[in-house]
Amino acid sequence: MKKYPSKISYGLVLIILAIIIGSTISMVSPPKWPALLINLMVLVFISYLLLNTYYAISGNFLVVKSGFVVNKKIDIDTITIVSETNSIISAPAASFDRLEIIYNQHNSILISPRDKTEFIEHIKRINPQIEILYKSKKDAGINR
Repeated sequence: MKKYPSKISYGLVLIILAIIIGSTISMVSPPKWPALLINLMVLVFISYLLLNTYYAISGNFLVVKSGFVVNKKIDIDTITIVSETNSIISAPAASFDRLEIIYNQHNSILISPRDKTEFIEHIKRINPQIEILYKSKKDAGINR
């Protein structure tokens, strides 16, 4: 089994921190302990998800894992298209530099492997029929 950790976007982390810190400021004086505790728990949970999001290729399957929240197994033979995207739709991806995986004709999932090139090459070795769609022409030369 080969694991591909999720790329973590500093922009995404800053947005999350800004929201949590912004909502915490009004709770500090006078201290509202239950609300502060909730914010701390949200921060710990989001950190847990960011640090425990990865994609594994095991045999002919792609396993998408994000903490205990997402655990999806996709047969690589059913993947038809992998395309680069910056979609902000909620997904088991810790970065906006994402890949959209289309499988079973109409299903899709967004992921953000740290090493996109190696990840794409790996799944193409398993299923050479996968169509790869790049955002820019300069990337199109990578093992199409």
